[in-house]
Amino acid sequence: MLVIRRRAGESLFIGDGVEIRILDVGPSQVKLGIEAPKEVTVLRNEVRQTQQANLDAARQTSPESVKTLLKQLRQ
Repeated sequence: MLVIRRRAGESLFIGDGVEIRILDVGPSQVKLGIEAPKEVTVLRNEVRQTQQANLDAARQTSPESVKTLLKQLRQ
């Protein structure tokens, strides 16, 4: 892991297209501004973890259970 110290108003680059700016630094949080191309997905870690958990749950769902659920919803 690369550790870089930056102050508010400073920035760093990842590759050619992603810039991360330090907007504000408080006692318990840091506010970041991220400029990236549209094709680069930027997610908070908790959103990514939820997304992965949903994908894992969907993979474990059998076609039979989906058919049963649809049948129950139609009643």
